[in-house]
Amino acid sequence: MPNVGVPTSELARSTERGCNVITMTSTTRIVRIGNSRGIRVPKALLEQAQLRAEVELRAEPGRLVVRASRPTRGGWSDAARTMHEHGDDRLLDTVATTRFDDEVWEWR
Repeated sequence: MPNVGVPTSELARSTERGCNVITMTSTTRIVRIGNSRGIRVPKALLEQAQLRAEVELRAEPGRLVVRASRPTRGGWSDAARTMHEHGDDRLLDTVATTRFDDEVWEWR
């Protein structure tokens, strides 16, 4: 039986930060949890990945990708600001008034 749940560490070179970091890998088993399946993730791995209570899961051939969930509409304000700076925030349709707009509506 392999070292299930026993973490091993290895020294890796981080190309993004240009420094040495300790990375941890761990082997575990997929277990039954009701009608679902689950895995136990060591606390040290969660801390190293800086994962909080909510994550996003994506399936790729041969692996599951777990990443921190992003806030809904995260980055939209920056995108809107950039659009405005480039003049890309104007209406695409021409303004079409109705009889209500012309005869009934009053601005106060």
